[in-house]
Amino acid sequence: MEIEADGGSGRRGGHARLEELCRRLTDTSGSLVLGERGLRLVDSLTSELRAGRAPEELDDTFDELEEELLAAGHSAGLGSYRTTPPPFTPGFQRLPIAGRGQPPLHVLACPRGHCGRVEAPDDEGPHPGCRIFDQPLRTVPLR
Repeated sequence: MEIEADGGSGRRGGHARLEELCRRLTDTSGSLVLGERGLRLVDSLTSELRAGRAPEELDDTFDELEEELLAAGHSAGLGSYRTTPPPFTPGFQRLPIAGRGQPPLHVLACPRGHCGRVEAPDDEGPHPGCRIFDQPLRTVPLR
């Protein structure tokens, strides 16, 4: 199955550090602990991205945020490097298998197609949101 997660931009995968920031902002465990400067950088990034700036134009700010994360003890910065897989990773859920007579399958993806965040839908609850763009994840059909 192919996922068209590029938002029509022609890019595949999107901006990796934006995806990781989005994932960390969505994490309800409180694992993203930043000082005042780090929080200002997150606010600056989200404001600029919501205003339409491309993530690639903000690489210097992503660099500064990564330095803040490293200084705060986040050993991977904005990387998603792991030595052991976590028990649950929202972006890597198993998808149900479609068969004859089954409804079309879809996933939820970045609302603007800037990053590679993809989640399996939860039919029992509202769509999760993107804390970067303050919008719900968009439905993307699998084909």
